[in-house]
Amino acid sequence: MTLRLRPYQLSDEAAALAAHDALLADDFHFLLSWHPSMTWAEFLLALENQRRGLNLSEDQVRAVQLAAVVDDELVGRVSIRFTLNEFLAQHGGHIGYGVVPAHRRRGYATEILRQALVAIRAEGVERVLVTCEDGNVGSSGAIERVGGVLESIVPSEVGGPRLRRYWIV
Repeated sequence: MTLRLRPYQLSDEAAALAAHDALLADDFHFLLSWHPSMTWAEFLLALENQRRGLNLSEDQVRAVQLAAVVDDELVGRVSIRFTLNEFLAQHGGHIGYGVVPAHRRRGYATEILRQALVAIRAEGVERVLVTCEDGNVGSSGAIERVGGVLESIVPSEVGGPRLRRYWIV
């Protein structure tokens, strides 16, 4: 498998928006910080500002959101948060990822997470929190395959599915 993480490009707009729409059925926001009123260029600028820690809102932390591509096809994405605010420390964790439904069950989630761990460790984060919904067997398996150790299972913040909290060191 030749999966690679990279920044979104102008040419990714159609595939990324389609992935966002496909994952909304699972109540999962593929494009974090994106809003339908934004142009794609505005979204890319917002991501660059977040990567650099510029103009962050009160609830944002310095982070990078990357496309996961295989043979130039968008198969998923990852969000890597270099610090945790109160919400992320309880529910979101350092790394969040998603795989487009048409590309699931091919090992992409594990590879996305493996590469994200390299990126976050390059920024000095040694102890990494990753969470997933309690019933998400695919995600919990990916986290465990890269060394995640289950700390606890906690209620979600708004009464949704419980969350599994894993630490990777």
